[in-house]
Amino acid sequence: MRIYVACPLTKGDISVNVRNGILSADEIAGFGHTVFVPALTHFWHMMCPHNYEFWMKQDFEWIKVCDALYRVPGESAGADREVEFAKSLGKKIFYDTKEL
Repeated sequence: MRIYVACPLTKGDISVNVRNGILSADEIAGFGHTVFVPALTHFWHMMCPHNYEFWMKQDFEWIKVCDALYRVPGESAGADREVEFAKSLGKKIFYDTKEL
């Protein structure tokens, strides 16, 4: 499956949050899935900043083409929006990598 990794980004330490997204993605990829890590756009944003809704639009377009979404634990209004959007499209939502 193509899995979208929704994780906290701006609450707390951004570097730790990006790291958590990458570690989750690596574990999921180890199960044989193809993974998209939107938290990596943090580096794009550092060079070419855009507003919040620009990033959400980018994320929603990727969610449309993924088969499922994995939600990394942690408080995040953006990741919660991504979950709700994925649900509205009938995508599978996972909260534990062991479910994959």
